[in-house]
Amino acid sequence: MSTSIPDQSPPDQTPGDHTPGDQTEPIGHLSALARLMPYIRPVLPRLLLGTFAALLSALLSLATPMVMRVLVDGPLAEADAGAVWPVALLILALALGEAFFVFMRRFLVTLPSTQVEATMRSALYRQLQALPVAFHDRWQSGQLLSRAVQDLGMIRRFSAFGAPLLVVNSITLVVGIVVLFVWSPILASVFVVLSTPIVFVAVRFERRYFLVSRAAQDQAGDLATTVEQSIHGIRVLKAFGRGRHALEGFTNQASTLRETEIDKARMDGYLWMWLTIVPYVSYAVCLFLGVWLAATGQLSVGTLAGFFAVAMVLNWPIESIGFLFAFLIDASNASRRFHEIIDSENTITDPAEPRTLTRPKGRLVFEDVHFRYQDAQEHERDLVDGASLTLEPGETMALIGVTGSGKTTLTALPTRLYDVTGGRVLLDGVDVRDLALEELRTHVAMAFEDATLFSASVRDNVLMGAPDASEEALDRALAIAQADFARDLPKGLDTEIGEEGLSLSGGQRQRLALARAVAAAPAVLVLDDPLSALDVETEALVEEALRNVLETTTALIVAHRPSTVQLADRVALMRDGRIDDVGTHSELLARNAHYRFVISSLEEAARDRKTIETVTGSMEQIRPDEIDPQTTSEEVAR
Repeated sequence: MSTSIPDQSPPDQTPGDHTPGDQTEPIGHLSALARLMPYIRPVLPRLLLGTFAALLSALLSLATPMVMRVLVDGPLAEADAGAVWPVALLILALALGEAFFVFMRRFLVTLPSTQVEATMRSALYRQLQALPVAFHDRWQSGQLLSRAVQDLGMIRRFSAFGAPLLVVNSITLVVGIVVLFVWSPILASVFVVLSTPIVFVAVRFERRYFLVSRAAQDQAGDLATTVEQSIHGIRVLKAFGRGRHALEGFTNQASTLRETEIDKARMDGYLWMWLTIVPYVSYAVCLFLGVWLAATGQLSVGTLAGFFAVAMVLNWPIESIGFLFAFLIDASNASRRFHEIIDSENTITDPAEPRTLTRPKGRLVFEDVHFRYQDAQEHERDLVDGASLTLEPGETMALIGVTGSGKTTLTALPTRLYDVTGGRVLLDGVDVRDLALEELRTHVAMAFEDATLFSASVRDNVLMGAPDASEEALDRALAIAQADFARDLPKGLDTEIGEEGLSLSGGQRQRLALARAVAAAPAVLVLDDPLSALDVETEALVEEALRNVLETTTALIVAHRPSTVQLADRVALMRDGRIDDVGTHSELLARNAHYRFVISSLEEAARDRKTIETVTGSMEQIRPDEIDPQTTSEEVAR
């Protein structure tokens, strides 16, 4: 398993990495949120009902000051105690109605908002499954995870809470100001004019907060990547004593995120300060002016009391502008980050009119195949640079070459993990790009050197490519891969494997991965050095069992050992992205110097490996107190 150790340096910039200085605002906040409408539309009626309930609650809160105005100018001014009770009961009814509609708002919006989140999460996961491997090569896993969890949670909360309140509070503010103008145009004008600085503060806040909010979301994704890498690489970190170094890198990233969040809080606090100061200054000025107007008879006492009661009701909509505005920006950024994935182009798709292979024979042809990554420099040669190779039905072809010659890249092309950038890959004369992906991947199966297992039972892992296979097919696949050890696990084949199968040894994982490929019963089997973690004895048993399978299956095997070459009918030598020579093992030994060099390298590596296994096995038979400290490992082995 390849694991990168987090350090203190900033990560390389990828599509998932951003800094505040890199941010641009391609679309407005409302436009970004409007892109969520396809997910919201199915539950929009209920969300609108919830918003309407919230609006009724707000209007009832505005109605209370109007009743108080009548109470002050009527029963209280006339000292009519009997008339107070009906008005008081009306105020109580308004309060109960307000509480009821607050409850209804929460009841109506909670379920649909969670449905929106679930739908979006499914769409995101579906897109991640569909996107080509090249996309996942570029993106950090933590960035994808933060979008699937943190950002979608933000959108859910905004759809359930932020958006309804933003609409309701805006309407409440407009209605309240209209009421103030009806009661006293002079006081209302003073109140509005003194409150205008809030607009300028909000505009300045929006421009700065947008960048910092996006930076915080991206840094959270980077931090999630670091945690994920450290957990998966915990064995490496512990084995090399790099835990402290990893902790320092994590702490630096966490501190950077903390500072960004503090910047957000500081900006939010600055806005809240103005949203608190400005209205209360307006209230103070209006109070002095209102008392003077009442004293000169230009305003009734009830109207003055109602005016300030309405103004206090408006205090919440005004103050809420701060966090609702911040909420809107956070949600719009979350929508942008979500759509960065949804909008990613899927270059590997089903053809418009797919062809079918009813009884594939397994003839595999690489016809002048080229492949290079999209971001490769012009001066760089293609990783696969004009490779041509033909595998006849039932033939086993070993593919060998030095490191970096393009072997693994070539094996990823038949299943369209990557698409060729030139040439064609043909299966029984049909371009693999003309087959539906699902059908193609039932005809061609792969087993990788890095055996990935899932947190599921042994049975589910082995039958992943053939979920409807019989028990006989399962037993056969396990026997061929020498994976019968699985029956001795605590629950046998129903034993749940831990994350990525790390509870098993590397050899056990490889054997289960090989069994998974065999169980799929494909027409073409592509094996990318699937036996590298096996000991010599087990490898020999697996190879012997594989011979029976390979008699009827076309196989392309990346070989890193001479014994694997012996399985093949023919051998293809790959060099600098091209097929340099093809022939039997003896033919290539006789005519190709580079082949002899590669084979000698494989034989030397095999001898070294066998020596290590012999020394290890011998050491297990000797007690430590019987070994002279000066004795070498080779002497112990002898």
